[in-house]
Amino acid sequence: MALTSHNSLLSHRAVTTALFAFLAAIVAGFWHVAPLQADAELEQLTIVTASGAKPLSFNIEVARSPRQKAIGLMYRRNLAAGRGMLFPYEKEQEVSMWMKNTYIPLDMLFIKANGEIHRVAAMAEPFSERIIRSEGPVKAVLEIAGGDAKRLGIAAGDKVQHPIFSGGH
Repeated sequence: MALTSHNSLLSHRAVTTALFAFLAAIVAGFWHVAPLQADAELEQLTIVTASGAKPLSFNIEVARSPRQKAIGLMYRRNLAAGRGMLFPYEKEQEVSMWMKNTYIPLDMLFIKANGEIHRVAAMAEPFSERIIRSEGPVKAVLEIAGGDAKRLGIAAGDKVQHPIFSGGH
């Protein structure tokens, strides 16, 4: 009888250990975030500035799923020039962002449904849990490297061209 109880206990421990390992693998897979790779699926986005300067081209990732939107650019150690991430929403709405677990400063461009940049939140501070609001209804947020909006002359009123915006290309 003692042998049966011992085997039962070992069997229970083995099942518990296997279940724990399985759940740990799922959690690790769920939260794994790969840095933006050169071969990542990228889309083209263009910004036409009100100044009339040459249109600006960006290669962007699009965060379509709730998981992609929740993670965004967290854990990334760099963001190459001309790269970014677009967060589209079903309809125009007030949007809030933050920089928790984000290692690099970012510029956040809050964009209306017609593609017009509503507001630029420049140089968002890494790791900050301060809420950054759109300050009005927007259809999407574009995150680019911190300081690029100023360096490239991007401002409220400029137009973003991408298929998610009405009249997008």
